[in-house]
Amino acid sequence: MATLENKGVQTSPSKTSEVMTPDMYRSMFWRQFTSQCSQSYDKMMAMGFMYTIEKPLRKIYPNDEDYYAALERHTEFFNITPHVLPFVAGLTVSMEEEAARDKNFDTSSINAMKVGLMGPLSGIGDSFYWGTFRVVAAGIGVGIAATGNPLGPIVYALLYSAVNVITRLILPHIGYNLGTSFLQQSQENHLIDRLTQAAGILGMTVIGAMIASQVALSTSLVFNVGGSEIVVQDLFDAIFPGILPLAATFICVALYKRGVKTIYIIIGIFAVCILGTFLGVFSAA
Repeated sequence: MATLENKGVQTSPSKTSEVMTPDMYRSMFWRQFTSQCSQSYDKMMAMGFMYTIEKPLRKIYPNDEDYYAALERHTEFFNITPHVLPFVAGLTVSMEEEAARDKNFDTSSINAMKVGLMGPLSGIGDSFYWGTFRVVAAGIGVGIAATGNPLGPIVYALLYSAVNVITRLILPHIGYNLGTSFLQQSQENHLIDRLTQAAGILGMTVIGAMIASQVALSTSLVFNVGGSEIVVQDLFDAIFPGILPLAATFICVALYKRGVKTIYIIIGIFAVCILGTFLGVFSAA
């Protein structure tokens, strides 16, 4: 060991040169296009994201046990605008690299970061790519096609694809470099711990907002007590607005944690809602 140190041989890998080589960036570029090829209700894009960074993970973790643990980490729920996924992928690789170098690194912060970025980056990605640039490119293509020129749809496809491809080429570099410099600067002041807590709070806030906005359940039950009509839903709203959607979500989570398959939970939701609406327990949407 002494002879190795005297000769200047590094005993730890170089973070900036050994992992994210051009072939790794090429692998991430091509694989990211498969991010939506394996969608599921409980994982969404998780498998596609894991496949995107699989080669860098294999390089970071030559030990099979560590490598499989890293792969399993990225099977957790993940969903984001596909165009900005490369940024999160680059940042994730940087954090995984740090986790491999520092055995005290909190690996839960990696998924906390991913969950925390899902909402904000998807908002930016959807607004720019779907809501702005696609419309602009389509407008140019339609304007050309309206004159009878067959190049209209081709111009639209070229404009949109150019921005799409250029973005996917650049964002992994930005994410990785940002993660590298950020992690190096935050080691001494324990900023990662605070960021993990903040990302966890943000992630729970995003999930809570999703429940409130996307889960709808109400009851149509009405009771007559002493000549007075009591609307049960109004009673629930006075006590805790949205208590039924929240309770339904907790029940589904509890079933999932008990090992009930997602498809069975979905079928159960259909059955309960149809039967409840037929019996007049739930109000029809």
